[in-house]
Amino acid sequence: MKNIAIIPARSGSKGLPDKNIRELCGKPMLAYSIEAAKKSGKIDVVHVSTDSEHYAEIAREYGADVPFLRREELSSDTATTWDAVRFVLEEYKKLGKQFDVVTLLQPTSPLRIAEDITNASKLYFLKSATAVVGVCEMEHSPLWSNTLSKNLSMDGFLSKATNVQRQKLDTYYRINGAIYMMDSQIIINRQEIYGEKSYAYIMPKERSIDVDDLMDFKIAEMYMKEREKICGI
Repeated sequence: MKNIAIIPARSGSKGLPDKNIRELCGKPMLAYSIEAAKKSGKIDVVHVSTDSEHYAEIAREYGADVPFLRREELSSDTATTWDAVRFVLEEYKKLGKQFDVVTLLQPTSPLRIAEDITNASKLYFLKSATAVVGVCEMEHSPLWSNTLSKNLSMDGFLSKATNVQRQKLDTYYRINGAIYMMDSQIIINRQEIYGEKSYAYIMPKERSIDVDDLMDFKIAEMYMKEREKICGI
């Protein structure tokens, strides 16, 4: 089965300008996703989906295949990532290449490692899944959160069910955005990802950081430096 990794890296970032190519410990951030995909041994083609020729040149330097750019209308704030992924599959089909599995790797998850992709792939085939999605344990239970009224009253903010030790509360998980692996027909046919045959691939929180703003970037940088110091990578 042919597996394509698609790394969506449009150039119009507002929260952290040019975050997808921002230097993180000596490399543009998107390079970490390219290298992890190639090292995993589970990906046949690594494609960076971008609207920028400059981004494309950087991606090619790190071994990505970028034979075409994303269309302008697929790079706006209103366009979805899945629309861009569908476009990639259509363009490769025109080039005579079709894929059975799509692995979406957001470049804003630079701490994801090759083993995560490898293990997600093993889970995908072990479960005969239609999709595998990366998740991590939530930092805080959602049971400790609620909305606030305009007068900021906390009356009824917590339910009686939360009046127990934190350790006795159920463990909750969140989608971390690091890995989405799925049957390509789900994308082509615009089907629901989170179905009966969709499974969670659990990742540790330190590899689940999603860089959206400068604070996230600094946290990712701290973890990356610590990894390099311990592992020499």
